[in-house]
Amino acid sequence: MSMSTELQSKEGQKIPDVSWQTRAGEEWKTLHSKDIFDGKKVIVFSLPGAFTPTCSSTHLPRFNQLAGVFKAKGVDEICCVSVNDTFVMNAWLADQEAENITVVPDGNGEFTEAMGMLVDKADLGFGKRSWRYSMLVNDGVIEKMFIEPNVPGDPFEVSDADTMLNYLDPEAAAPQEVSLFTKPGCPFCAKAKALLTEKGFDYEEISLGKDASLASLKAITGRETVPQVYIGGKHIGGSDDLEAYFA
Repeated sequence: MSMSTELQSKEGQKIPDVSWQTRAGEEWKTLHSKDIFDGKKVIVFSLPGAFTPTCSSTHLPRFNQLAGVFKAKGVDEICCVSVNDTFVMNAWLADQEAENITVVPDGNGEFTEAMGMLVDKADLGFGKRSWRYSMLVNDGVIEKMFIEPNVPGDPFEVSDADTMLNYLDPEAAAPQEVSLFTKPGCPFCAKAKALLTEKGFDYEEISLGKDASLASLKAITGRETVPQVYIGGKHIGGSDDLEAYFA
């Protein structure tokens, strides 16, 4: 892997002035960097490619999950940049159900090259892609960058969402991950979801018949009834158990 630069930080510098071709429905639209950054506080994280393992399992999902926390810290927008075309980026966003993220299709690599983060991944058949990094941009000026170490492979140590949150507020507590098994038409499931929303918890809903079967519910939870709620990896139980947990 050869680098276009030595992956130097651009803290204190203006964001590159570029534009991207995006697809919204059936129409082409030109997105300018000033549209994203002018007058706003923006988090950007850039990665090697849509649909790739670390990007899909951890990098993008965690930024999406912490979007509410970042908003409370004054962040206006969270953008994901990758050297992919707009069709790929839109499909990936839909697949990830990451409604809190704005994807930026840097298909020609112009923004990434101007950032000094364009690298050669020809050995993987990728061609030129972005090195993994994240940054905080204030009104078009780069305040902070977290650049992954210049080592072989695809390191993922400092450009994650939790590192960015710690920079914004070292005392901030990231929300616990919440998952619950439900089934359509279940009043107890609706009760549990309403309670979680009331308490300010975002959650992942796993619906029987769509995302899981009764057999998988029993295998995972040891129970055959819904809802079954997990908070921070701990099995809470049903709606009554959830009420007791919050009480």
